[in-house]
Amino acid sequence: MRILSVVGARPQFVKLAPIAKAMEGRAEHLIVHTGQHYDELMSDVFFQDLGIPAPDFNLGVGSGRHGEQTGAMLAGLEKVFETARPDVVLVYGDTNSTLAAAIAAVKIHIPVAHLEAGLRSFNRRMPEEHNRVLTDHASDLLLSPTQVGMDHLANEGLAGRSVMVGDVMTDVLYRVRDELASNDQPLPAGLKTDGYYVCTIHRPDNTDDPLRLKAIVDSLATLGRPVLLLAHPRLKALATSHGIDLTTGSLVLSDPLAYPQLVNAVANSAGVVTDSGGLQKEAFLMRVPCTTIRPETEWVETVELGWNVLVNDDLSQLAGIVERPAPAPTDATPYGDGHAAQRTVDALLETFGK
Repeated sequence: MRILSVVGARPQFVKLAPIAKAMEGRAEHLIVHTGQHYDELMSDVFFQDLGIPAPDFNLGVGSGRHGEQTGAMLAGLEKVFETARPDVVLVYGDTNSTLAAAIAAVKIHIPVAHLEAGLRSFNRRMPEEHNRVLTDHASDLLLSPTQVGMDHLANEGLAGRSVMVGDVMTDVLYRVRDELASNDQPLPAGLKTDGYYVCTIHRPDNTDDPLRLKAIVDSLATLGRPVLLLAHPRLKALATSHGIDLTTGSLVLSDPLAYPQLVNAVANSAGVVTDSGGLQKEAFLMRVPCTTIRPETEWVETVELGWNVLVNDDLSQLAGIVERPAPAPTDATPYGDGHAAQRTVDALLETFGK
C-alpha cells in the first residue's frame, strides 16, 4: 500500500516524525514538502532533528498571499499525485498545504485522510478554521486527536468516517522529552531554570494592528522575569514597520528554536505566552502554565483543566495573568498516551488497504 504524506509548515513536520516511523515496514510512504515554510530553521533543521526521511518531492512554493500560495500548491500537487499514484493522501493539521492537498486529491479521485481532524475554534476570521473545516468535509477518513474533536465531527454529520487515534504531537513530545532527560541540553544564553517565560506571537490578529502589537509588547516588557521572544521573520518585519522595539524591558529577542531546543526551553520555563495552537498543548503536556492571546482555543481541555488562560480584549490584564499562581496539579491525559501514530497507521491500513 502506498501512502503519500503532504506537509509544508513547521507544526506538520513535528506530526510527520512519528507517522514516518510508524509506517516503516508496514506501508510504502512517500513525502511531499510544499515549501510553505522554506528556510532552514523552519524546515530543513526539523527534518534533521526529528529523524524524518528527506522528502520525495519538494514543490518549493514559498510565501505569498493565501490564494496565490494555495493555487501554486494545487497545481504542483496534482502533478505529483498523478506521478506517484498513491492509494491515499494523508494531510496534517490546518494550513494552506492541508487544504490544497485535500482539494487536489479529491478532484482526481484519490482518497484523503485528515490527521488532527475535528478541531474547531469557531472563529471564522482564522484562515486555519476554514482550512480545517473544508478539509474535514472533503476527506474520506477523519483521524481525530480528542473526544472533543470526535464530538464536533459527529455534530457535522461526519461520525461514520471518524476515528479517535490520539494526538501524534504527544508521541513526538514524549520521545524528545525522554531524549533530553538523558543528556544535558543547555538553555538559551543567560536564562536559568524557572527564571524566564517563553513567548511566540504570529497570528495576524495580534501582529498586523500596530496598536495591538504594541500593547502586547508593552505588557510583556513589564514582566518580572525575562521573556524569551521566539520571533518569526514576519513578526520582526512587522515590528520594524510599526516602529515597535522587540528588545524593550524584559524581552529577550531570539530566532525560532529547533524543536528539541524549544521543548527544552519550555520545560524549564516559568510559563508560556503564545497565540500558537500547538504550543498551548505542548506546555500542558509538560505541565507548564500557558497564557494564550486569543479569544478562543481549539485545545479547550487545557483551559478546562486550569493550565491555560485566554486573554484577548483587555490586554492590560496580560502581565498579571502570566504571573498568576501555579494551577492545580492534574494527571489527565486528554491528548493520548504517546501511541497515536501507531493507531493512525492501523486505521489507514484497515480503511484503504487492498
